[in-house]
Amino acid sequence: MSKMFRISLPDGSVREMPEGSTPADVAAAIGPGLAKAALAARVNGEVRDIMRPFEEDAELALITARDEKDALELVRHDFAHVLAEAVQKLYPGTQITFGPATDDGFYYDFAPAPGRGPFTEEDLPAIEEAMRKVIAADEPLIREVWSREDVRAFFERTGETFKAQWVMELPADQTITMYRSGRGDDAWMDLCRGPHLASTGKLDPQAFKLTRVSGAYWRGDPKNPMLSRIYGTAWLNKKQLAEHLTRLEEAAKRDHRRLAKEMDLFHLQEEAHGSIFWHPNGFKIWRELEAYMRRKIDAAGYREIKTPQVMDARQWEQSGHWGKYRENMFVIPDEVPNVDDVGPLVSDDARWMALKPMNCPAHVLVFRQGIKSYRDLPLRLFEHGCCHRNEPHGALHGLMRVRQFTQDDAHIFCTEDQVVEEVKAFCALADGIYRDFGFTYSIKLALRPDKRFGSDADWDKAEGELRNAVVEAGLATPAYGWEELPGEGAFYAPKLEWHLTDAIGRTWQVGTIQSDRVLPERLDATFVGEDGERHRPVMLHRAIFGSYERFIGILIEHYAGRFPVWLAPTQAVVATIVSDADGYANEVAAKLGAAGFRVEADTRNEKINYKVREHSLAKVPLLLVVGKREAEEGTVAVRRLGSDEHQKVLTLDEAVALLRAEAVAPDLRPN
Repeated sequence: MSKMFRISLPDGSVREMPEGSTPADVAAAIGPGLAKAALAARVNGEVRDIMRPFEEDAELALITARDEKDALELVRHDFAHVLAEAVQKLYPGTQITFGPATDDGFYYDFAPAPGRGPFTEEDLPAIEEAMRKVIAADEPLIREVWSREDVRAFFERTGETFKAQWVMELPADQTITMYRSGRGDDAWMDLCRGPHLASTGKLDPQAFKLTRVSGAYWRGDPKNPMLSRIYGTAWLNKKQLAEHLTRLEEAAKRDHRRLAKEMDLFHLQEEAHGSIFWHPNGFKIWRELEAYMRRKIDAAGYREIKTPQVMDARQWEQSGHWGKYRENMFVIPDEVPNVDDVGPLVSDDARWMALKPMNCPAHVLVFRQGIKSYRDLPLRLFEHGCCHRNEPHGALHGLMRVRQFTQDDAHIFCTEDQVVEEVKAFCALADGIYRDFGFTYSIKLALRPDKRFGSDADWDKAEGELRNAVVEAGLATPAYGWEELPGEGAFYAPKLEWHLTDAIGRTWQVGTIQSDRVLPERLDATFVGEDGERHRPVMLHRAIFGSYERFIGILIEHYAGRFPVWLAPTQAVVATIVSDADGYANEVAAKLGAAGFRVEADTRNEKINYKVREHSLAKVPLLLVVGKREAEEGTVAVRRLGSDEHQKVLTLDEAVALLRAEAVAPDLRPN
């Protein structure tokens, strides 16, 4: 009599299945509809192939397309394998390396066959067609456990030197699995942990598209061979793909780097790689945001400070950053020798300094000046802090990833009893700010990573405080996308993350608050409690914009360059139809400028249609058109950016009132 396993299902029912049964068998026993829909299985919490037999009694949840997160990761992984199989069948002699799923698709790295150059985008249509043939063949994907030596020998025999090298570096206790696509001598094999769908035919052949090709070094090391990386996007069905491609088209129109050129906001160049050259228009946006944030933090009881850019390495060593973050820091000698000296720039016994990559250690040093009492807490220290991080060249991306950036950074020093209320207050502050810019958001709790400072007891407290604050604030709900992320906290603290959703549905992780007991301990921050004894404060690290550079980049794309009037670099342009109105145009611009608005006069000898097009491209919200009649009557004809309505004629006083109503920042408007 065969052994029976007890399989517990999410509805509380239990099915007894004979040894050798699979999740697919359970699905079939429940009904043909589920058998067809099931893509994979979660067995005792682990996602597995639906055809993998049970090994013991188990809790089972079947994964279908309704479980979109899991399903997307599965199909994207499978599309990567189909890509690799198609390429090798189409171009014999090509070696395969790695092929993971990504946030919107997949990629696979290839070493082209000897004598063949790198893959190009001209190759993609033929590869797509070969992929569809693999899908149409509906080849079974079969998991096999192999020994390390057998895998190495197989790949050496088939000329796959990269895979043969990689398998020998896997952990000694790791189960090595190979996946066979198809049956018989023509089956295609790959080294992979899985899981996979039951067969290639489970993929929708109309739900993917290869997008681009780039170079990538083997294992990311420039000393290793250059490979060809082929990227693709993949979805559950054709409709999802079409929606994604539409989003990509819209995102391209909103690209902040393209709009920055049209609007003359900033530029980048090699002389300051990873840093921004702000132009007057761009810096007007910066100044408005800075003034807005300063009003917000002043009203919330923060005290603004300014701390040094360069600090001694001993400080960073004491804080823990020297050991955990040094490769991302710009390090300099404490004393630079005379430029005429010969020999090494820095001797072995030189003292080291570093440009600060974050502001927190400096804020602790400010806190430590003078004796602090429990009556002084909570103490909220804020800084528009300029930081530098040595990001790799390949990771830099416009305003979104830079080496020099300014944070709206603050650290709240408080007692343990004050943590929850301070976090709740921050949640309310962040909510108001994000809503002022038209964002919705979700909140995530990033929990302790494997490598961390501090005791488990301290991490338990910190995670519990953040969780309780969000619950009490009413934000730990599906409406706010509440989710806990194991292992994604910082090395010194768990954190709440705010993920903004922009106008076209993309998400951006921006705001954060972290509950830290490690840094106060390492940097000896104390306060005198009611009992007269010294105690450690809890240190809450928090930011809302994150960095001004990245937040401005997000805003440019969120608004597609069409900033609200209060934030627009130029709020209005007074444009003439005829030269006879030049004097009046300058008069109008002067009056509006005196009222505090950012206004320019355009009296060039150009046709009005040309001026309208040019200022529309620059995304000026309001165009005040004046001609001979307007000059005689003391009026302006108002045209709004992007509006199909006819222009509206206003008196000059009415135009001032219009700007006064629309150009005020949201936090200064009447309730």
